[in-house]
Amino acid sequence: MYGVSESAKPAGKYKLLRITDIQNNQVDWETVPFTDFDDNKVSSYILCNGDILFARTGATVGKSYLIKNLTQKAIYASYLIRVQTFNLIIPEYVKLFFESEYYWAQIELNSVGIGQPNVNGTILGSLNIPLPPLSEQKRIVIEIERWLSLINAIENNKVDLQTAIKQTKSKILDLAIHGKLVPQDPNDEPASELLKRINLKAKITCDNGHYPQLPAGWAICRLEDIVKYKQPQAYIVSSTNYDDSYTTPVLTAGKSFIIGYTDDMDGIYTKLPCIIFDDFTTDSRLVDFPFKVKSSAMKILQVVKGIEIEYVAMFMSITRLISDTHKRYWISEYSKLYIAIPPIEEQRRIINTTKSMFEKLDAIMENL
Repeated sequence: MYGVSESAKPAGKYKLLRITDIQNNQVDWETVPFTDFDDNKVSSYILCNGDILFARTGATVGKSYLIKNLTQKAIYASYLIRVQTFNLIIPEYVKLFFESEYYWAQIELNSVGIGQPNVNGTILGSLNIPLPPLSEQKRIVIEIERWLSLINAIENNKVDLQTAIKQTKSKILDLAIHGKLVPQDPNDEPASELLKRINLKAKITCDNGHYPQLPAGWAICRLEDIVKYKQPQAYIVSSTNYDDSYTTPVLTAGKSFIIGYTDDMDGIYTKLPCIIFDDFTTDSRLVDFPFKVKSSAMKILQVVKGIEIEYVAMFMSITRLISDTHKRYWISEYSKLYIAIPPIEEQRRIINTTKSMFEKLDAIMENL
């Protein structure tokens, strides 16, 4: 039976359930709007526990929802079809059928329309459903619900573990840039001597408020003392007609990183490795392959010889400046940040240890 063509209201006699209220097999009844309806006709449309609602049109055609634990009077909108089972057919079994590949294959075969595919009541009624005896329906529902509960628990644990792995990576990087990931070696040349050779004008200190317990042999300088920037204008892509068959990646420093591939062969950046830095968000990425860039909102950074670029990239990956103002950060603020520099040999030990740890964590992620 088709639903009612009524307008949604902030208040009314009945809740009006619509296709858009059904998300991931769930309904948040607190957000479902109200409507008014003729009291003499409403009994035909009142929803009951065990009813199955079926989306008959649009992008979600075929989506279904089983009414459970209903505590208020509700009717359903016109783009939904209500399915009710006979007494000897368990609605939970029919709902499981509506989730099966066999069901969806029939829906795709029988739906009509191109822009807005739809399935009407006649088509829905003609679908074939495998029907076991009542007792077996019950056993099937119990068994599948048991397995789905287990799968959901695994999925939830998977999400929790993925979050824990991300947090672990961040903690590893935090330990690394504070000298707590690998032991110090008294035979290493102090970083202060290294920095003096790199930049005679750099203001170097062996302690400050940012690192009150600086490890032995470490020193502090500003990022601008060891990192040089280049504007990206010469490397901006000329066309956004990206295609995966092209060979040159177009980069952004944000989450998407590679936003497409271009056949634009002019102005490819090849001085590698480098760090790309989003001048507005302060996101950064270490890059070791030739590329072009999306826009001018980026700085291309090179680290001076004698400092490991991967170590600087670690520091930058967990050091962000957050502000409500839309401005460029590298020259005015970010380059002025203090960075703790370990001896060169310790930099390399930190990089190798971090890579080894990350490889193990990535292996766990890939096998979830």
